[in-house]
Amino acid sequence: MKSKIDGVLLINKSVGMSSNAALQKVKRIYNAQKAGHTGTLDPLATGLLPICFGEATKFAAYLLEGNKEYIATIKLGEATTTYDSEGCITCSYPVAVTIDEIEKCLLKFIGEISQVPPIYSALKVNGRALYEYARNNQEVVIKSRNITIYAIELLEFSAPNIITVRVLCSKGTYIRTLANDLGVSLGCGAHLIGLIRTKTNNFTVQDSLSLEDLIPMSDDEKQACLLMPDVLVGHLSRFDLTDEQYKNHVNYGHRFDVAGTADVFLAEQENMRLYYQDRFLGVAAYNSGCISPIRLVNFN
Repeated sequence: MKSKIDGVLLINKSVGMSSNAALQKVKRIYNAQKAGHTGTLDPLATGLLPICFGEATKFAAYLLEGNKEYIATIKLGEATTTYDSEGCITCSYPVAVTIDEIEKCLLKFIGEISQVPPIYSALKVNGRALYEYARNNQEVVIKSRNITIYAIELLEFSAPNIITVRVLCSKGTYIRTLANDLGVSLGCGAHLIGLIRTKTNNFTVQDSLSLEDLIPMSDDEKQACLLMPDVLVGHLSRFDLTDEQYKNHVNYGHRFDVAGTADVFLAEQENMRLYYQDRFLGVAAYNSGCISPIRLVNFN
């Protein structure tokens, strides 16, 4: 019988494994009823893959919406069909760029930019994954979307054709597309050959565990590796409920009035974490003097 487990596990996904395969292995290791990951990593990529169990899955969207940090290794001089090393080479050019030229080119990508997702991706158009269109040689219109690159830094230039960059970006950013677009901008073509996700929101890969780390652990040791569900919403303000607010309102999923309460200072439309007797209950919103539960933990 599968166990009801609640919490967050930080996994360091290995190369060659899909995010879903990593998720299924973790579910088996924990014998968990319910689990989901928070942001897909391509098989080529490694690094941080937070896994949410049970009640924590209710708050996974806060990680999906969060910013990400990557270390990307890019090969200049060749473009590929998939924008990474798993695709076929579509064109090759000699590489004759300098560090200064690369750094100036990288600056062009900082800020809000328009990006077209790669055709070889799981993004769905008209109910079908884009890679299905690509594999069947079918044409499909891929709409561009706005993403934000907050920072991009050249870490290494292994002349003549390998560069390593650190990228801090918003959700929805395809680093493969960024590599391809960089090659276009430099005029020599480029594709991604290595990727490590180092951060998601405030979680870092240094705090993660590999599947190999988990396998020999006892049940108690594995349980100790789980973070509490409220770590997913730690950026929200905390609101501690009184006995009356909990027992007569939130316990039934009802909103309650706080207008005029001297010690309540909340911004309109602000979301918050709810607690009662230091126990996390879920997330609520403040609107027009009332606090209304949005997502509550099920303790049954």
